[in-house]
Amino acid sequence: MQNVCFHPFRGRGIPDTSYIKSEHFFKEIDRIKEADWVIFPEYWQVNALVYGLEKRIFPSISAYHLGHDKVEMTRALMSIMPEVVPYTEILSNTEINQEYILDTFYFPFVGKEVRNSCGNGVHLIKNKQDFKNYCVQNDVLYVQEYLPIDRDMRIVYVGDEVVCGYWRIGAEGSFKNNVAAGGSISFDPISVKAMNLVHSVAGKLGINHAGFDVAVVDDQYYIFEFNIMFGLQGIHALNINLDQKIYEYLIKQSSPDRPFVHFTGKKIG
Repeated sequence: MQNVCFHPFRGRGIPDTSYIKSEHFFKEIDRIKEADWVIFPEYWQVNALVYGLEKRIFPSISAYHLGHDKVEMTRALMSIMPEVVPYTEILSNTEINQEYILDTFYFPFVGKEVRNSCGNGVHLIKNKQDFKNYCVQNDVLYVQEYLPIDRDMRIVYVGDEVVCGYWRIGAEGSFKNNVAAGGSISFDPISVKAMNLVHSVAGKLGINHAGFDVAVVDDQYYIFEFNIMFGLQGIHALNINLDQKIYEYLIKQSSPDRPFVHFTGKKIG
């Protein structure tokens, strides 16, 4: 098995994998065509790889398409398990919809930007002025109920299994639990129920590489979102070799009894 990887830091330790700079995509098109797997392509490459070249990519195209946009991600989650999504409204930014939000939500609530990560673009809206400031900066109103938590779970799913989970605890005075936003990590046990939830959701949506953000309130579990390029600090602390996990998954997916079927229905390889 021969693979190519486009990420400068991730996937480079996967056996039989060579690195190609993203800007050399078309210069190296022959090498890409010959590869068994294309690993960690950039988002702009995904459609060309899957629909144009009919290549196997990792992470999956579902992970890329849903992970790229919080709106699409949330709607997909709501379609399969609405009970695990905090109450959310996604609306165009009009005066009527702004009034609807103010009539519907109690303060505080959360306003999110559609494309952002690491806790960026997530705003705690405490009053009408906060909401007005949020509206000025966003074309889409992505508004979610505020959950009274001081920590959440990061559950990492790779291939077809949960590989680890840990708690992210918010810094004092912050409502964000992201490590990139000053949060800390705790390796206290994660419930089997939370891990089973992530396994089920990932399987239903075809996600094979993501860090899921999961909260629990009164024994009810909620999924905020998932990120396919999740932080690695907790992974490194647990001494987990993600490249090896990915390699084992790719080998399994490449076995003769699991031929790759393209979206056209045609068997590839």
